[in-house]
Amino acid sequence: MSDSSPKLIGRLAIIGAGLIGSSIAWAARQRGVAEDIAVADASLSVCDRVLELGFADTVSTDPRQAAAEADLVIFCAPVGANASIIQAIAPQLKAGSIVSDVGSVKSAVVSAVLPHLPPGVHFIPAHPVAGTEFSGPDAGFAELFDNRWCILTPPEGADPAAVSLMQDFWSRIGSRVEIMSPGHHDLVLAITSHVPHLIAYNIVGTAADLEAVTQTEVIKFSAGGFRDFTRIAASDPTMWRDIFLNNKEAVLEMLGRFNEDLAALQRMIRWGDGDGLFELFTRTRAIRRGIIEQGQETPAADFGRRGPSSSKTQ
Repeated sequence: MSDSSPKLIGRLAIIGAGLIGSSIAWAARQRGVAEDIAVADASLSVCDRVLELGFADTVSTDPRQAAAEADLVIFCAPVGANASIIQAIAPQLKAGSIVSDVGSVKSAVVSAVLPHLPPGVHFIPAHPVAGTEFSGPDAGFAELFDNRWCILTPPEGADPAAVSLMQDFWSRIGSRVEIMSPGHHDLVLAITSHVPHLIAYNIVGTAADLEAVTQTEVIKFSAGGFRDFTRIAASDPTMWRDIFLNNKEAVLEMLGRFNEDLAALQRMIRWGDGDGLFELFTRTRAIRRGIIEQGQETPAADFGRRGPSSSKTQ
């Protein structure tokens, strides 16, 4: 249902029509946040599909065309592409406009974008902590951000009015908004998102090697834990390659701590320390319950994921 309240944004430009970009467009359209939605994507086939789906007013393979006269430009491409995008569209950006992004890494994004920002244009990076393992314009849906966190990481000296507008924008499309520094964001996300993905990729890779020996048993008898690892490991490889390369310091720091804790766990198992294992598992169970209590997950069987359609609600 369309929102009848005044439009917050005149022209909204979205660069990259994957899961996040298309979901922003759907949410902005259905909730009446923007007057006009322009989408750009490097793939002509993706642009054709966006036109078919109907969540944009104009579609182009040229980001400069989408950014022209835009009040808000959101980069929804892999973080490694941000430098080339801002350099391409900088001459088209009008004074007073806002540039933002949706990347899972923030310090590297600030370093890549800020030097190329024209005078009078504001940069307010953002990270919606929401997603599924699906990608492409068909994966997007307006409810993706409902009750999910969006972290804003304005650089030092950012315009307060621009920050406030971005808070309002993400709130209107369903998110709960938090503000933190880029460096702190990268450290937090390293342990809550990046390292878990790295572990998932590694475990599934190990299982793939084992599968060659055991033929079909690994996949055939996959239990819930391994199923969830494979779901995480199905995420977009280009996006995650760029995340690890652009947040390597924080990821390596968290991996070091993880390896220390893993070594302690190995010692508990080796020496039969049942009390230590029980205490650890009790603490980790409490964290899981806290995530459910905050509405960031469901206690339903199989974590609420019964198939491809329900996976989109995670």
